[in-house]
Amino acid sequence: MLRLGRREFAPHEPVIMAIVNRTPDSFYDQGATFRDEPALTRVEQAVAEGAAIIDIGGVKAGPGEEVTAEEEARRTVGFVAEVRRRFPDVVISVDTWRHEVGEAVCEVGADVLNDAWGGVDPRLAEVAARYGAGLVCTHAGGAAPRTRPHRVEYEDVMADILDRTLGLAERAVSLGVPRESVMIDPGHDFGKNTRHSLEATRRLDEMVATGWPVLVSLSNKDFVGETLDRPVKERVLGTLATTAVSAWLGARVYRVHEVAETRQVLDMVASIAGHRAPAVARRGLA
Repeated sequence: MLRLGRREFAPHEPVIMAIVNRTPDSFYDQGATFRDEPALTRVEQAVAEGAAIIDIGGVKAGPGEEVTAEEEARRTVGFVAEVRRRFPDVVISVDTWRHEVGEAVCEVGADVLNDAWGGVDPRLAEVAARYGAGLVCTHAGGAAPRTRPHRVEYEDVMADILDRTLGLAERAVSLGVPRESVMIDPGHDFGKNTRHSLEATRRLDEMVATGWPVLVSLSNKDFVGETLDRPVKERVLGTLATTAVSAWLGARVYRVHEVAETRQVLDMVASIAGHRAPAVARRGLA
């Protein structure tokens, strides 16, 4: 059982985490949800389309203008409080690697801390434990936050992913984070080149076999763009194909921009796998 906030998710229930960037320079939407009202509209739409989790981020992943912890908190804390007020049952996740920000957002109602940089701040897991929040343990290959990989090498990329994410997950539980609220993430693009991310996808079942719920953040990423030679705005089909493969291999949580399209892909895969009945079954019965 995966338990996040007030929600419990069954073993074969795919979970959508919708991205809401509180940044003026996000790589995909270029700041479309930086202001409060567009961001709240985005939350409302994502929930209506089937997102169970809203993932709020105050710093873009890539290099750019420095964002202090104070500025990151300014962008996220008040917004988390407002989302909590308007949507009491939605699971609120905050994408941060800083324990100061984690503390502030948990204080106003965040349910999950999404640490995309592989435990670079070990105190973040302590914050999650103190508040009973969920934690995403991501493989970033030891990369510093907001850096791009350069000629990174792994003897076995999945072995490294497993070693680091399982270590982070077990440490989190030892600190008091509820085991049923910990997820592991292979960290597509983080500390990896395109071939590494493709291999991580191909071998995702090895992560699933550990028993920890697997989260994948695939949406419009560079490994999709390089694989198909497509710019950011033309990566949706490649993202959805990768989503289908990940779902077939057993991933549980999907961090996405396109919620409605992802919902259809996940429902189709679940029905093929026999975990979901067709919405309508009239063919051949008339």
